Amino acid sequence: MNSLFDFFLETYQNTSTTFILLEVVAFFFGIASVWYAKKENILVYPTGLVATIITVFLLYKAEYFGDMMMNFYYSVMSIYGWWNWSRTKNDTSYLPISRTNFKEKWVGFLLFVLTMIVTYAVYWYFGNEIKIENYIDIFTSGVFFTAMWYMAIKKLENWTLWIIADIITIPLYAYRGLGMLSLQYLIFTILAIQGYIAWKKSLDKNPSTL
Repeated sequence: MNSLFDFFLETYQNTSTTFILLEVVAFFFGIASVWYAKKENILVYPTGLVATIITVFLLYKAEYFGDMMMNFYYSVMSIYGWWNWSRTKNDTSYLPISRTNFKEKWVGFLLFVLTMIVTYAVYWYFGNEIKIENYIDIFTSGVFFTAMWYMAIKKLENWTLWIIADIITIPLYAYRGLGMLSLQYLIFTILAIQGYIAWKKSLDKNPSTL
């Protein structure tokens, strides 16, 4: 039991109270954001913005530049998603849940590749040695960004990508000794599975949007 507590708390022994409080705020707002996404509630975006903006700052200080860029992208995409989800037509949501078409799959793939290239370039620009875990970080950055875009346009496949990248990220953060973030992504994975099931049920009730 002591080892478990050490795993979560040891990293924070030399961390300032301000940074710990910021991470706690980002932790809870991040979970709230995924919860609202599962419910197809537009609050996914304001809560997500709070989490990502704080996380960008924390990751910059920790020099995890791939993750930092990813959360910066999240912030930008959250603004777009907030606008896109808020559109209405005849007092109803303009944007129903649907599946990706062929064009959207290709755009998603291009975003995936482009994000990996940009993330790699960020590591190179800051002169960081790129280790195996950084390559994993680069890969998941591409998956996460594509998932964020699919969520912004309400595509069911966003949840599949979140689940894949979250599962990869759990041991990645555990390896880095970031127990709190590892726990957060475990919770994200559970919520993403629930989100997929909830959106799939909604889609099945509206087959015209398939």
